[in-house]
Amino acid sequence: MSNLTASCLANATICEGASCVAPESNFNAILSVVLSTVLTILLALVMFSMGCNVEIKKFLGHIKRPWGIFIGFLCQFGIMPLTGFVLAVAFGIMPIQAVVVLIMGCCPGGTASNILAYWVDGDMDLSVSMTTCSTLLALGMMPLCLYVYTKMWVDSGTIIIPYDNIGTSLVALVVPVSIGMFVNHKWPQKAKIILKVGSIAGAILIVLIAVVGGILYQSAWIIEPKLWIIGTIFPMAGYSLGFFLARIAGQPWYRCRTVALETGMQNTQLCSTIVQLSFSPEDLTYVFTFPLIYSIFQIAFAAIFLGIYVAYRKCYGKNDAEFPDIKDTKTEPESSFHQMNGGFQPE
Repeated sequence: MSNLTASCLANATICEGASCVAPESNFNAILSVVLSTVLTILLALVMFSMGCNVEIKKFLGHIKRPWGIFIGFLCQFGIMPLTGFVLAVAFGIMPIQAVVVLIMGCCPGGTASNILAYWVDGDMDLSVSMTTCSTLLALGMMPLCLYVYTKMWVDSGTIIIPYDNIGTSLVALVVPVSIGMFVNHKWPQKAKIILKVGSIAGAILIVLIAVVGGILYQSAWIIEPKLWIIGTIFPMAGYSLGFFLARIAGQPWYRCRTVALETGMQNTQLCSTIVQLSFSPEDLTYVFTFPLIYSIFQIAFAAIFLGIYVAYRKCYGKNDAEFPDIKDTKTEPESSFHQMNGGFQPE
């Protein structure tokens, strides 16, 4: 025994036979806390910058004429959570994975949807208003949708939803949007600078989630193909269903494109942060990569969507007058569409 003891490290906690086990390093625990803190700060900056992109007058104008926003609401908190639930049940994934798929479906639109709406000549005022409204409404709608769609797993005792953590995360991340709107109203020039900083922070956030998350949850990348398939189908379903619902509701083509992008392009950074702050490290090994998978495919399909639109423009004309949208937009001169998305032009 003395020889065995001599061969073991001084800090070994278990010594049995020829095996010596040292205590676990707390490096991962420290890194996890640091990651959660940095993610929260960066995402708060992104949300703050998103608020700085909202002009209160235009936002209130869409609130007074809420048909477009109402359609977006149905897509964001009706179609997407339902689609996520159907996919989760159809593929028979684990309850914890199903919850994260639903969280993704309940997330509001991201700032990337505003950029894509600009590139496809969408209604910028509507895009920004939909993103802002869905972000604010997520505070109540995400817990409600999770309660409705996870009831079958919660009642069977297979999972417990951390509503308190999710709610705290949403409050902490929605408040910066309201502050950003106020800053844009009082100091519009400074808001433009903040918007640029927020865009850079958003890019850093995606890289940070991928790199540090890969270090912390290496086993999370070894996931069953079902999640990859869901991550592929989900954004495509959002784009398609959002577009067709808007068209069925009689919206002009440029607004259909806008609603499609707002529906399928979710705020994946928000989803990743909520998941990181709400679940244990053990649970995260099963679900941490799904928001990244969704992000990859939502960008890929958006790029295809943009490519098709650009090709259409080149084939059928280079100016808006040749598009059937024009008939629909003549009755709405206040839209940014006719000024080539004037909301992005300098004053």
